[in-house]
Amino acid sequence: MADRHLFTSESVTEGHPDKIADQISDAVLDAILAKDPAARVACETLVTTGLVVIAGEITTSAYVPLPDIVRKTIEGIGYTDATFGFDNKTCAVMSTIDAQSPDISQGVDTGGAGDQGMMFGYATDETAELMPLPIQLAHALTHRLSALRKDGSLPWLRPDGKAQVSVTYEGDRPIAVDTVVISTQHDEKVSNTKLRRAILDDVIMASIPEEYLPKRLKTHINPTGRFVIGGPQGDAGLTGRKIIVDTYGGMGRHGGGAFSGKDPSKVDRSACYAARWVAKNIVAAKLASRCEVQVAYAIGVVQPVSVYVQTFGTGVVSDRAIEAAVNDVFDLTPRGITRDLDLRKPIYQATAAYGHFGRRPETVGRGRTARTTFTWERTDRVAALKRAIR
Repeated sequence: MADRHLFTSESVTEGHPDKIADQISDAVLDAILAKDPAARVACETLVTTGLVVIAGEITTSAYVPLPDIVRKTIEGIGYTDATFGFDNKTCAVMSTIDAQSPDISQGVDTGGAGDQGMMFGYATDETAELMPLPIQLAHALTHRLSALRKDGSLPWLRPDGKAQVSVTYEGDRPIAVDTVVISTQHDEKVSNTKLRRAILDDVIMASIPEEYLPKRLKTHINPTGRFVIGGPQGDAGLTGRKIIVDTYGGMGRHGGGAFSGKDPSKVDRSACYAARWVAKNIVAAKLASRCEVQVAYAIGVVQPVSVYVQTFGTGVVSDRAIEAAVNDVFDLTPRGITRDLDLRKPIYQATAAYGHFGRRPETVGRGRTARTTFTWERTDRVAALKRAIR
């Protein structure tokens, strides 16, 4: 009999303090790459009550108005009222930016990795997006919260919020949602009864596919009873503190490096995207139903120091055979990843909320400004992988 167990993942809304910081860091990155695609950017952001601090190392020929970028990003998220304790008009913006260390740049200039470290990618055939079900549902819930707030359907919602989903598995297959937890910021006037009924009907039941609804779904909606003070007024936010939300909800391993605010010379970001690209193509090629890929780098060294494929016993051939095919089909050097995934374009702010993976590639802009988001979600190496299996 297959092992029955629960697995839980969480997501946060774009108004969560840490996600505000991520979006500001990536907005700065995009603004610079739009003018200087060769720029080196490592932008970190702190948000707290009435204050945004930007720090990091940026080497570029471009000028970008940092306070304007910060305020536009905050406005887009929905912090437009001073009564929220944080808003786009009245917050102070401080910046302290240095150039990239020449000790690092000399290695990156020759095509080497910008740092050492190991990065992971994961894919599973349990959803159409080849992502784990718990994190996909958690993102669907937080995205729904944001959509209903922005279109005015639930006008008492405020930007901060979180969702958590526990899924029952039999073996490695999801069979039903067991528990949903949602905590959402709200105004002072809405009653708990009205809020909980609306979140159940308009968010939870509208987001979870019927096939995964159990006879009795457990829910915890604003379980403390009140969530008026939120956003940076409730908690300080920092870039890079939601790395599990950004990836696979804990289902796949994580090397520890954050994504937002980093240009593609930082393998913390670009190599994680590449590892997801590889893993997704392996599963899409039906070489395995689950796959995790690890790559590792040494600073200033061009080739990865290791590439490892794990299919958890689901591979149609050996993991080492798949690994050999990966090495034949994919160029996992930093320059190869950047070229093949077209990562020198301003595509990053869209990634900074609701997950970096399991999203649909989309071409935005026109003419010379056209670029494609989420290129690492393409399954464009399926045929090549199949041919390379020997």
